Amino acid sequence: MSLRHRHSPTASTPPHEEEPYNIIPVHNLLADHPSLRFPEVRAAAAALCSVGNLRRPPFGQWRPHMDLLDWLALFFGFQKDNVRNQREHLVLHLANAQMRLTPPPDNIDTLDATVLRRFRKKLLKNYGSWCSYLGKKSNLWIYDNRRSGESDLRRELLYVSLYLLIWGESANLRFVPECICYIFHNMANELNRILEDYIDDNTGQPVMPSISGENAFLNYVVKPIYETIKSEVENSKNGTVPHNKWRNYDDINEYFWSRRCFEKLKWPPDVGSNFFVTVGKGKHVGKTGFVEQRSFWNLFRSFDRLWIMLVLFLQAAIIVAWEEKTYPWQALGDRSVQVKVLTIFFTWGGLRFLKSLLDVAMQFRLVSRETKMLGVRMVLKCIVAATWILVFGVFYGRIWKQRNHDRRWTKAANDRVLNFLEAVFVFILPELLAIALFILPWIRNFLETTNWRIFYILSWWFQSRSFVGRGLREGLFDNIKYSLFWILVLATKFCFSYFLQVKPMIAPTKAMLDLKNVEYEWFEFFHSNRFSAGILWIPVVLIYLMDIQIWYSIYSSFVGAAVGLFAHLGEIRNMQQLKLRFQFFASAIQFNLMPEEQLLNARGTLQSKFKDAIHRLKLRYGLGQPYRKLESNQVEANKFALIWNEIILSFREEDIISDREVELLELPQNSWNVRVIRWPCFLLCNELLLALSQARELVNDTDKRLRKKICNNEYRRCAVIEAYDSVKHLLLEIIKPNSEEHSIVTVLFQEIDHSLEIEKFTKTFKTTALPQLHSKLIKLAELLNKTVKDSNQVVNTLQALYEIAIRDLFKDRRNPKQLEDDGLAPRNPSSGLPFQNAVQLPDTSNENFYRQVRRLHTILTSRDSMQNIPINLEARRRIAFFSNSLFMNMPHAPQVEKMLAFSVLTPYYSEDVSYSKEQLRTENEDGVSTLYYLQTIYDDEWKNFMERMRREGMMKDSDIWTDKLRDLRMWASYRGQTLSRTVRGMMYYYRALKMLTFLDSASEMDIREGARELVSVRQDNLDSFNSERSPYSKSLSRASSSVSLLFKGHEYGTAIMKFTYVVACQIYGTQKAKKDPHAEEILYLMKNNEALRVAYVDEKTTGRDEKDYFSVLVKYDQQLEKEVEIYRVKLPGPLKLGEGKPENQNHAIIFTRGDAVQTIDMNQDNYFEEALKMRNLLEEYRHYYGIRKPTILGVREHIFTGSVSSLAWFMSAQETSFVTLGQRVLANPLKVRMHYGHPDVFDRFWFLTRGGISKASRVINISEDIFAGFNCTLRGGNVTHHEYIQVGKGRDVGLNQVSMFEAKVASGNGEQILSRDVYRLGHRLDFFRMLSFFYTTVGFFFNTMMVVLTVYAFLWGRLYLALSGVEESMESNSNNNKALGTILNQQFIIQLGLFTALPMIIENSLEHGFLQAIWDFLTMQLQLSSVFYTFSMGTRSHFFGRTILHGGAKYRATGRGFVVEHKSFAEIYRLFSRSHFVKAIELGLILVIYATHSPVASDTFVYIAMTITSWFLVASWVLAPFMFNPSGFDWLKTVYDFDDFMNWVWYNGSVFAKAEQSWERWWYEEQDHLKVTGNWGKLFEIILDLRFFFFQYGIVYQLGISAGNHSVAVYALSWIYVVVVSGIYVVVVYARNKYSAKEHIYYRLVQFLVIILAILVVVALLEFTEFNFVDIFTSLLAFLPTGWGLILIAQVFRSQLQSCIIWSGVVAVARLYDILFGVIVMAPVALLSWLPGFQNMQTRILFNEAFSRGLRISQIVTGKKPQS
Repeated sequence: MSLRHRHSPTASTPPHEEEPYNIIPVHNLLADHPSLRFPEVRAAAAALCSVGNLRRPPFGQWRPHMDLLDWLALFFGFQKDNVRNQREHLVLHLANAQMRLTPPPDNIDTLDATVLRRFRKKLLKNYGSWCSYLGKKSNLWIYDNRRSGESDLRRELLYVSLYLLIWGESANLRFVPECICYIFHNMANELNRILEDYIDDNTGQPVMPSISGENAFLNYVVKPIYETIKSEVENSKNGTVPHNKWRNYDDINEYFWSRRCFEKLKWPPDVGSNFFVTVGKGKHVGKTGFVEQRSFWNLFRSFDRLWIMLVLFLQAAIIVAWEEKTYPWQALGDRSVQVKVLTIFFTWGGLRFLKSLLDVAMQFRLVSRETKMLGVRMVLKCIVAATWILVFGVFYGRIWKQRNHDRRWTKAANDRVLNFLEAVFVFILPELLAIALFILPWIRNFLETTNWRIFYILSWWFQSRSFVGRGLREGLFDNIKYSLFWILVLATKFCFSYFLQVKPMIAPTKAMLDLKNVEYEWFEFFHSNRFSAGILWIPVVLIYLMDIQIWYSIYSSFVGAAVGLFAHLGEIRNMQQLKLRFQFFASAIQFNLMPEEQLLNARGTLQSKFKDAIHRLKLRYGLGQPYRKLESNQVEANKFALIWNEIILSFREEDIISDREVELLELPQNSWNVRVIRWPCFLLCNELLLALSQARELVNDTDKRLRKKICNNEYRRCAVIEAYDSVKHLLLEIIKPNSEEHSIVTVLFQEIDHSLEIEKFTKTFKTTALPQLHSKLIKLAELLNKTVKDSNQVVNTLQALYEIAIRDLFKDRRNPKQLEDDGLAPRNPSSGLPFQNAVQLPDTSNENFYRQVRRLHTILTSRDSMQNIPINLEARRRIAFFSNSLFMNMPHAPQVEKMLAFSVLTPYYSEDVSYSKEQLRTENEDGVSTLYYLQTIYDDEWKNFMERMRREGMMKDSDIWTDKLRDLRMWASYRGQTLSRTVRGMMYYYRALKMLTFLDSASEMDIREGARELVSVRQDNLDSFNSERSPYSKSLSRASSSVSLLFKGHEYGTAIMKFTYVVACQIYGTQKAKKDPHAEEILYLMKNNEALRVAYVDEKTTGRDEKDYFSVLVKYDQQLEKEVEIYRVKLPGPLKLGEGKPENQNHAIIFTRGDAVQTIDMNQDNYFEEALKMRNLLEEYRHYYGIRKPTILGVREHIFTGSVSSLAWFMSAQETSFVTLGQRVLANPLKVRMHYGHPDVFDRFWFLTRGGISKASRVINISEDIFAGFNCTLRGGNVTHHEYIQVGKGRDVGLNQVSMFEAKVASGNGEQILSRDVYRLGHRLDFFRMLSFFYTTVGFFFNTMMVVLTVYAFLWGRLYLALSGVEESMESNSNNNKALGTILNQQFIIQLGLFTALPMIIENSLEHGFLQAIWDFLTMQLQLSSVFYTFSMGTRSHFFGRTILHGGAKYRATGRGFVVEHKSFAEIYRLFSRSHFVKAIELGLILVIYATHSPVASDTFVYIAMTITSWFLVASWVLAPFMFNPSGFDWLKTVYDFDDFMNWVWYNGSVFAKAEQSWERWWYEEQDHLKVTGNWGKLFEIILDLRFFFFQYGIVYQLGISAGNHSVAVYALSWIYVVVVSGIYVVVVYARNKYSAKEHIYYRLVQFLVIILAILVVVALLEFTEFNFVDIFTSLLAFLPTGWGLILIAQVFRSQLQSCIIWSGVVAVARLYDILFGVIVMAPVALLSWLPGFQNMQTRILFNEAFSRGLRISQIVTGKKPQS
């Protein structure tokens, strides 16, 4: 049904009738378009046309059809297409808003004033609060009295239109919302002066805007600011320059947070202002609001309250535990201990001082002439903090002075303690005030949000004044909830820390400090044991600092489970539970998905809420048998059937169920006069047989008892009645109507019916005869189902049935005469056997008849319980989730006309749109093509697909590559992560809305007729050939049974007004120009999806080097059958100034419509049954959550890539627990859910006035999504999370991609720590929300890094103790190891991944049952999930730490393909050598040295117990990439890989070689981050590298040659060795370069001399010194790390060294080290590859999921393809 049955242009319409339009032709209200039947649309358009007596613009010709937007455009110089775009935007929005008005307005044909006022208030709310923040009077001259006349309505329209026009053309300025406020403020002022007819003083003419003319707004307002941002970005050299040197989007925006923008910038913008000056050109505006400094101290600055708490508790705990009492309160009884505890206030003062110093060090760039008070405050804070330390010192000193003087605690001493406490009271006054305001959140909100100067002055000392981050407190109830949660977590943590971390350490520490005359084995610099004691404490303290994360993880899992239980998640998990509830489905769908008849004001009252709650209870627990009223002819049942069948049909289209399953699952329409609801077959299976056996058992009982027994079960009752009615109908159908036999059968059934009525059935008939009848009926149904019908056999069966009925069924037998009299026997028996000439079978084209026969046959015969229908796991999961969600709490659905409109926005760059024929056929090196892989992974879906193709006319299977190629490509694309999958998923919204619109307005007749019509359509739709196809495949041709046949035409109009889908294909224009196949595919998608629009950036070359850029929106016009361009809005310059994805979203957001926008990524999917619930979800915007309505609705995701391999399964399990349980807890009770990417729904008008749906500054906003959440929270939004609706999502599936993804996220978190958003949230949220925020964003990554650091600290500490000889002196003291054992066990728990596993287990047990969850967990362990989690922990900590230290975060495009190909060793080495391999080798080296040199290690058990976790870490980091690499342990591949690796290392190619080809190129790229780091970063790097020299220091003294000498000279001499080796290396290299080519003999001679020399030296040493042979190998352990350390330090000084001769030596040695590392990593892999059977085991581990489905993976991996 095409939308555009356009009339030929009539005379009355304006000339541009054929102008292309986007959704509704606003320019031509007489067009034939279904949306135009709404009076609201016409009313909104008419309101815009009410130009009335406004002064006409002097330039440009004024035409009669122009409206207010044209008027504004002519005055202020907006672009024509911007005007057209915003006109439709405005009309659509106002029309939709007016449709939603309840009660409807009196006059439906004019725009209602309240609609407009509400919209204006919402749209300009941010502008209003900006004005009051700056103390400026708002330029909205509107009187909010209700008597607003025509002109006031027009004025509101003008303001709204002006704002939208400014927004629609601001391009990149949309990221700087307060700048847009500034522009609007000035333009509204000029608009007011025009409206009030001011006269210009200079000219005496009416006032004119200060900018006007064609494109004036773009050229004179947008462009100057855009150019400033652009040149700042250019100065940042692609984001590599430190953030504090250039202004990003946020800095530009915050310039408009102070009144100086009015003084400096003026209007129109004064290009000479210093705002427009960028770096290096005279005086310029520096950073505003915040300086992003790269440093780890940011963690302390942003979350200082948390660290102060941890440090103070640790100090107090140590002081108390030092007394070694059993319980802390026993120690605290002692006054001395109490006074010692008071020293924590010194620490507190010190930490405050540290913080104020950090503020000065990091934020001094903010201080300028305009902001001198800020500098004053910074200095004052430092002085005050320092003073407090002195004050405490003086007071504390007086306490002890008095105490020592009196020798005990006298009253005087106690008084001095009181004096100290009085000082403390003053010191903590601010904290006490904060607590008071925390308990009364509304007071705090009031103080922060009211812009009175007095409040500003009062709070000046505590925080800078900021436009965002005010009034963030939640309501009291929420406050209590999350406070209780955190009090519990902190109480547990502190008890645990005190008793199990601090206390056990006290005894060993004292023992160590008391050790006398330790024999050091080396030259000892400090002769006290304090250093050694400190080393013992480091791992403990590190664990102490991070273990809140573990407690948070544990408690949040349980809280999340509880919240999930109360939300009724996971009540229907499988098909059995589904059967129990299915009877209530129709009512649940009616209650939740269908709008009620809305009585005025009935909604939202307490009474209606109470009624709802009662109704839900009834539905959930099946009280009051709601299904009884569905009997057969009810409209409700028919509506339910239409919806249910449409869902099943969408499953069939997606090929996740087969034709046979469709028949078992669908709800057939009522036919054959059946008296009961015809439930789907899968519910009725086996019921009839059970009823028969009951009838046999109760052979002598009364009717009543038998009926009661059978009717106990609803399905059994229905099965019996349906079978009886169907048999009756069937027999009467196949016997000729006027024959004698027909009347006999009729009489027989009348007798049975009569006996049932008078309840004498068991008296009249023998129930024992029923089984015989049953078997004959089955035979009859089978005969009728055969393709070739044999009527003789049918006759025989009918005769047999007749015999049984007459002979065996009646209890009292009748003679032939009686039978003849009763009409049960033929009148003249001589005319041959009965039924011989009376049978006439319906024609085979009567599809409906045979479909019913098949159903009857299923009911008669099915014995199994059909638990496994549908077979496909995905189909089962979806049915279970959908049915479960119907019983969860969700808002009522409004009618489609009254729902909120929404759009979906997907950014797309150049990923796959759909797979091409080549992509499907091309085989990888193992001979596996993508298609073959998909066929094996999705085995059943492939069969269903082929079945569907045959039904649609494919003759033989090979035709799939010719006639059905498009279908095949689509089938494959819908199983990858492609754009077509996403588009198909999102277009379900459109399809669902059309169906719901039909159901909303359809009358009873429509639906009943519709039901009949669909049945008849199915009959007519038969294809001509149905000879050899399966009997039940005929019914299902694609279009045949969809509800869409019933639509009346207006459905399209309503649906398209409520939903639009914009895909931002950034480079579609370029792709079209290049004839890129992607462009054709995108066009194909537009052609097939009516509501799809594509937005792209078009580049047009104008001059020689000049280009113009446009935002373009296109669609496919079904009428003209081509792509048409709708809007083309000119941009001020190239789009991408910041990060690519947010810029892409931002340019397309002006083309979205509606009140909400859902952000969907390119790797997502959606389902038809979920789309039905969208209108319920959008109603959430009307409900309060806490004290605010939501601004982002979080939606749950389902990760659909879990079945590909075990690795994908771990990833999806981890992800699933985060996107469900994790976010559920964050939203409620913790109230800190942010936005983590994709399927969240944004309140569109709220966000478009506050900076859009993501942030885009280079590098700092690299994880762009989460900043939308930060921004939302800071600006007083509210984020909720809803789990009754879900969206599909794909994740990366290979280890390399997973690690790239983790690296991207970790780097993004490293950048977030520097950002102003995190700093502000850390300070503006209350203490407990700040904790929730920290531990769920940056804190998670920081603590992951702490775990790795703990391992380091522990091992290095042990190494120090072993090599220095302290350990030996302590051997007598065994406490030490016991204490360390406790700490290490904790670390092991973490490594085992309790971190990640517990939330996973709990979420699984909630949704799939406890046993299933435990089983999954064990399976995961067997598949080495802990190896993967340990490995990914390494990835996270490496990239997170490196980003904070040095920067260098970059967007990593992760592949979205399938993982079947083997990754080469060189590639794995490139990816993981620095983040994992080198670190694992370092730790392994420490463990080896420790094993050989530690007295403790001689006791094997102790050694293993102490180091097993560390060995596990080392093994995971080395082996994981090979474990999860397909055929990672194939011997031939391993050999080939090693050759490839060596070629890569020695590659001497061109300058242009890529990192993939040349080792040297890669080596330089690996140290890129050192180029961009600051001096502190370099210093820190050098300090870290110094650790490698420690090996040499420690081991040299252990060598035999040192002969027990402990002087420092030994160490100095060892450096001679380093120098000699370097010298020899230089000589050999020199000789090689000089002689190896021409005079080869000299080169050999040099080599020979070197070898001889080395041998002589070794012999001499053995002879004349204590040197022994083992020393050679031991010294390698000492000197190899030294060399590596030197190379690392050389890399830091690369810029200085690169020009001189040393550098080539550094490169050469570094290459040798990489070869060494490669060999070390390769050795275990080679060993395992060589062992037989290991490869099979690895394949089984990697592809287990697939194995359990009986896959032929071994063929996939070895490529033995079965010959198809």
